[in-house]
Amino acid sequence: MEDIGIALGQAVAQALGDKQGIRRYGHAYVPLDEALSRVVVDFSGRPGLEFAVEFPRARIGDFDVDLFHEFFQGFVNHAKVTLHIDCLRGKNAHHVAETVFKAFGRALRMALEPDPRMAGIMPSTKGCL
Repeated sequence: MEDIGIALGQAVAQALGDKQGIRRYGHAYVPLDEALSRVVVDFSGRPGLEFAVEFPRARIGDFDVDLFHEFFQGFVNHAKVTLHIDCLRGKNAHHVAETVFKAFGRALRMALEPDPRMAGIMPSTKGCL
């Protein structure tokens, strides 16, 4: 899982190049039955992960839920993003995992969308990310 996060992080970083024209920030809340997760991302150039997800059990089928953190840590370190992941509630481990990943995808989409106001401009007051 960590290697998948690393590879995805490297691919995103390479695809973004200098990050000109992107929104930079993204966020999403995703519910599924009793579960609700929030993900917030900043393509800041600084890797940081806050992972507040508690699973009601240690495994989903044969999958060790500790590997979720490893995936996101690998992604953060190689995409050089700040990422906050919070599961606000959830009793079903599968629902928790699904809401986290769906919120992650939606937050990424928002952050990476072209911002028409930022065409050709770096989304930073410092001029670099």
